[in-house]
Amino acid sequence: MPRSRPVSALAGAITDRDAANKSGFVLLLLGLSYITSVYAEGTVGITAVMLVQLVTLWLTFSASESHKARRIAGVACLVLALLLVAGALFGIVLEVDQAAVHIMAIVSVLLYLIAPMVILRHLLRRNVVDLRTILGAVAIYVMLGMMFAFSYRAISVWQLDPAFFGSGGRGDNADFLFFSFITLTTTGYGDLVPAGNPGQSVAVLEAVTGQLFLVTALAKIVNAWRLPQAATPSPPGA
Repeated sequence: MPRSRPVSALAGAITDRDAANKSGFVLLLLGLSYITSVYAEGTVGITAVMLVQLVTLWLTFSASESHKARRIAGVACLVLALLLVAGALFGIVLEVDQAAVHIMAIVSVLLYLIAPMVILRHLLRRNVVDLRTILGAVAIYVMLGMMFAFSYRAISVWQLDPAFFGSGGRGDNADFLFFSFITLTTTGYGDLVPAGNPGQSVAVLEAVTGQLFLVTALAKIVNAWRLPQAATPSPPGA
C-alpha cells in the first residue's frame, strides 16, 4: 500500500506528458492546416484541408477528454471523413462541386468551433498551470483565428454581391486567414476590409473575442500560478 502513491504519481506524470505531447501535435496540425488552406484550391483542396481539420479535432478530444469521448469522437470523425471524400467525388463527377464547396465551408467553421470549446472545457477544470495548460491556451487562440477565417470564407462563398472585400474582390483562403489573424490581434493594417454585413459584424465579434480571451486566459494562468504559494503559508512563530 505505501508504494501505491509513487506508482500513481508516476502514472499521472506520464499521462500529463502524453497529453502535453498531443497538445503540441495539435499546434503542429494547426500550422499544417494553415499552410494547406493557403494553397488549397477547388473541391479537392478544400477536402484535404477538412481532413486535416478532422485529425486535429480527434487529437483535441484525445488530449482533453475521457476514453469514451475519444472513442465517440474518433468514430464521428471517421464517418465525417468518409462523407467528405464521397461528397467531393460525387461533386466532381456530377459537376456540382460548387454546391459541395458551399457545404464544406460551413462544416469547416463548425469543426473549428467545436475544437476550442473542447480544450477550453478541459482547461477550466484544471487547477494547475503547466506546459499542457499553456499549449492548450495557445491552441484555442489559433483555432479562434482559423474559425473566423473560415467564417469569412463561408460568407464570401454564399454572398456574391457585394464581394466580401468590395473592390478587393471575393478573396481567397490566404486573404481570409491574413485578415482573420490581423483582426484577432487587433493589428488592423486596413488593406483588406469587409464591404458590408455580415462580414463587418463578424470582424467586430472576432476583435472583441480575441481581446476577451487574452484577458480571461491570462487571468486564469496568473491565478492558477499563484495557487501553490497560497496553499503553503508559513506557520506563526516559525
